[in-house]
Amino acid sequence: MAQYGTLRDYRFSDAADDIRGSHLYGLNDEKLGKIDDVIFDHSTCQISYVVVDTGGWLSTKKFIVPAQRIRASAKHKDDFEVDLNKKQIESFPPYNETDLESDQRWSDYEQRYRAQWEADPVMHMKETDRNITYEMPGNSPSGRAAKAAHGGSDRRATPGDLSDKDTALDEAGYAASTDSVVIDSTAMGIGPRWDRFQERLRERRNEAINARLDDEIRRAS
Repeated sequence: MAQYGTLRDYRFSDAADDIRGSHLYGLNDEKLGKIDDVIFDHSTCQISYVVVDTGGWLSTKKFIVPAQRIRASAKHKDDFEVDLNKKQIESFPPYNETDLESDQRWSDYEQRYRAQWEADPVMHMKETDRNITYEMPGNSPSGRAAKAAHGGSDRRATPGDLSDKDTALDEAGYAASTDSVVIDSTAMGIGPRWDRFQERLRERRNEAINARLDDEIRRAS
């Protein structure tokens, strides 16, 4: 079985815990589509990407966004937002779910997809001026400061958590004195609905994966 997969038609018993169906908004509050599925690691149930159904404005219908890029929408309850516009999304290589059936094909796709971003050590979308800094939880100065201030918790730092030597973050996670976003690699803390969904996925890992395997067998027969 491939390392990564989607949920497809699998549903949780409580729809309120499911982020699928939520809207995703881009720059300038532009509606990009609805979250249609998630791509997750079968061994850890960690969500790596969300799959967004554009409803037709994109020729390939769907695109993916790294989970770490997403945050809860400031304007739309239970929805999400990302610093992308349609022009940038159109530059992504076409997403094809069947690539997930082979670890090699998926690895090849990820390389092409991430080639549209610049990394090492900072990752940002080409033709934008916003940088995305990837840091392991608690390893950065701000992360360590936040952890110490909250009794060892890995909660996202706020301006009051940091010393004068650290860069304060605003409520959206942006550094106050730079144009960077400090991101927790676990993608937790995005919002209550996201965190509930991630927790339910972990709780129902075997059930979700078995449902996916059953679906693949039906499609192959």
